[in-house]
Amino acid sequence: MKSVQADATAALPRSHTGRGNRLLRQMGKRYDLYLMLLLPMVWYLVFHYGPLYGLQIAFKNFNPAKGIVGSSWEGFAHFERFFDSYYFWRLLWNTVSINLFSLLIAFPIPILLALIISEIRSKTFSKWLQNITYIPHFISVVVMVGILTVFLSPKTGPVNILIEAFGGTPIRFLEEAGWFKTIFIGSNIWQNMGWQSIIYIAALSGVNPQLYEAAKMDGATRLRRIWHVSLPGIVPVIVILLILDIGHFMNIGFEKILLLQNNLNLESSDVISTFVYTTGILKGEYSYTAAIGLFNSVINLMLLLLVNRFARKTAETSLW
Repeated sequence: MKSVQADATAALPRSHTGRGNRLLRQMGKRYDLYLMLLLPMVWYLVFHYGPLYGLQIAFKNFNPAKGIVGSSWEGFAHFERFFDSYYFWRLLWNTVSINLFSLLIAFPIPILLALIISEIRSKTFSKWLQNITYIPHFISVVVMVGILTVFLSPKTGPVNILIEAFGGTPIRFLEEAGWFKTIFIGSNIWQNMGWQSIIYIAALSGVNPQLYEAAKMDGATRLRRIWHVSLPGIVPVIVILLILDIGHFMNIGFEKILLLQNNLNLESSDVISTFVYTTGILKGEYSYTAAIGLFNSVINLMLLLLVNRFARKTAETSLW
């Protein structure tokens, strides 16, 4: 019995060694692909993992003259300052509400668009619709803000001219806090829905056509086929993209918000990302805004872990 155990113990490292040798041989055969992978790995290490060393300034009173190591230790003072500030709840609510409404409203629209495009029988019209919906994705942020400024102008904007034609009074859309989130989320939907629908269209093309034929023979209507065949076929893709979206739930691209922001709509447009930019970069409070950014990232990480675990248990689909 002891000899059998000894043989098994001796065979264990040999199996690991053999597996490692096979991996090295496979890497040697496809060395060109691994060399192509080397550059993005270096990029991630240098620009994503390397800067993590600087996170310690969130717990220090960073002085550029003394450097990160020489700066005095402050502990959680910056976090306490942020949590006790009068603008904490405003920043948190604006950030969460914009992302939550975007998730509830903007996330399903590319799915609906992909289903509509895939159900159109005319291939010419289908391609035409797909092209005109994803072209806005290539409009830059500055140009997009310029378009919104022109169209929503209270004097010469087409929207207000139409409102006046129906007997209404002009609305200063960009100067009223109540309209900011609607304008921001609506313009994002118009700009990105076509581009985001491409991956769903690709997933729909992979659904087995025999499932549609079987459902049709059973008397299922088009809506029933969409509900019982199309949607279940792309559920794994929907779940993965939903997890990725929630993984950066607290992050909002500050460029567009910053360009649309003014003193009159600050109550609704001031979010964590713009506050970090204006306070950290423009005012030089690096340690304070590093603490805010770390707080933001921790929330994103917790949401990602929770949603990934929930998706793995319920939908049996997850990132890991």
